[in-house]
Amino acid sequence: MPADGDRLLRQAITYGGGWTIVLGAAALLGAVAELLLPAALGLAVDAALGGAAPWWPVAACGLVVVIVATDTLATLASGTGTARTTARLRHRLLRHLLALDPRHAARRPVGDLIGRLVGQAADAGQAGATVVLGLTAVLPSAGSVLALLLLDWRLAVTFGVGLLLLAVLMRAFLTDASAAATDYLGVQGRIAGRLAEALHGARTIAAAGTVRAEIDRVLAPLPQLRTHGTRTWTTLARASARTAAVAPMLQLAIVAVGGWSVTEGRLTPGQLFAAVQYAALGAGLGTVVATLNRLVRTRAGAQRVAAALAEPVRTYGTATLPAGAGRLVLSGVTVRADDGRPVLDGIDLRVPSGATIAVVGPSGSGKSSLAAVVGRLRDPDTGEVLLDGVPLRQLSRSALREAVGYGFERPILIGDTIAEVIALGREPETAAGAGRVPGELVTAARAAAIDEFVERLPDGYLTRLDAAPMSGGETQRLGLARALHARRLLILDDATSSVDTATEHRIAEAIAAHADRRTRMIVTHRVATAATADLVAWLDGGRLRGVGRHRDLWRDPDYRAVFQPPAVPGHAPAGVPVEAVR
Repeated sequence: MPADGDRLLRQAITYGGGWTIVLGAAALLGAVAELLLPAALGLAVDAALGGAAPWWPVAACGLVVVIVATDTLATLASGTGTARTTARLRHRLLRHLLALDPRHAARRPVGDLIGRLVGQAADAGQAGATVVLGLTAVLPSAGSVLALLLLDWRLAVTFGVGLLLLAVLMRAFLTDASAAATDYLGVQGRIAGRLAEALHGARTIAAAGTVRAEIDRVLAPLPQLRTHGTRTWTTLARASARTAAVAPMLQLAIVAVGGWSVTEGRLTPGQLFAAVQYAALGAGLGTVVATLNRLVRTRAGAQRVAAALAEPVRTYGTATLPAGAGRLVLSGVTVRADDGRPVLDGIDLRVPSGATIAVVGPSGSGKSSLAAVVGRLRDPDTGEVLLDGVPLRQLSRSALREAVGYGFERPILIGDTIAEVIALGREPETAAGAGRVPGELVTAARAAAIDEFVERLPDGYLTRLDAAPMSGGETQRLGLARALHARRLLILDDATSSVDTATEHRIAEAIAAHADRRTRMIVTHRVATAATADLVAWLDGGRLRGVGRHRDLWRDPDYRAVFQPPAVPGHAPAGVPVEAVR
């Protein structure tokens, strides 16, 4: 993964565009001005001692102005380029995360993914500025060696030995700090993931009275976080201490060697002054340490972003659907869990165009997995799913989403307003705009039996979602209205489990009366829903145990048991006399 992280780091450098070039030019010009300043000051000292014209002090003042101006420009370019790079990385990562196969996305906690998107993308976004400033931070040291060499080779040798020692110390810092920062960000991601889970289940935690235990669970990795954080800051402090110890000794050595050269007549007082300034400039590696620390964090952030980008995304074909009304064929479909256990095992199923098929079975029989495969929320490990004769894998993204609609048991509502929630995934012209609500959104809301609720809201369909508190059933119906755009296949995965019987009957009638007679697959636990379907697919242990009309399957006592709650000693299942249990 470091290789992928380094590759992403190189890409991120280019994301800053022209601002990275401006930063490089400003930083380079500023570094050159800093290198010329000691020489100008030395010449100014000699000019003052010799009674010459004060041109060198003026030149030194001009170099100070250049340093201030380039530092200001570099700050502007660094901030703007970093913001641009961070935005591009976040857009790239967000697009990738939303395109992931749900199985791969589920392997990482939501909080961890958010941490990578918000925190580590921002760290990696500093790549351009960090690399440019890191390179220019080396220039004072390298330039000081050259300047001292021009003054007196003895000074250059003395200074070079000191720099070599500092470079060895900095290399150890870079290695240790990089590992510590990567481990720190990893633990931070785990804590964020647990926190997201806790916030999502806050009502359950409160009802169970396990707040204290949940806090302990979320914060359990804190000792590891503290350990890695301590490693990071200890490594940084050790590097700073080494620099603080070596740098003054190096300057003293330069003063000693330079003083000897003055007494020997090889240097003037002004050149000695310049040599001391170059020693201070070149040995002042605090900026280098800070830049290396920034580079460590940037690299660690890039590695974590690259790890998320390495997850495989779902690919789409280019095919479109021929004329048809939703003929569905499953051939040898097998789906396995991550541990290799078959969730669906060799499913062969044919659903005629326009038919309603109910999917029933005990908990864990694979009903939701079948619904996911049929609409390509998940690809089968083996086998094929065809809609009107075209394999789902070959369909383009737009063709698939226009043909298939999903209603979930616990839908997530996305959009600023009620109208935007219902219109999600459709062409822009179908969404509400300029205070006007398209008729098809109203029709969908009416079919989902949510229209009366929406019309009672202060601004109707234009009411903001956060201003429309909803029950579980109302949320389900709004999610169902969103799914009714489907032209070929409508999949309802327990999508009406939270509504009352009368409302469910109204919804069923509206869906059945759809003019296009699209195919409907309904995952259900209710006997009334199965009874009104054209076909029933009976799943048991991931296998298709039976396909037929409800009244024919009803003759099998095992099928009837699917709709009955587990028997409790001394009590009868619904609709069964107590005597029958006894």
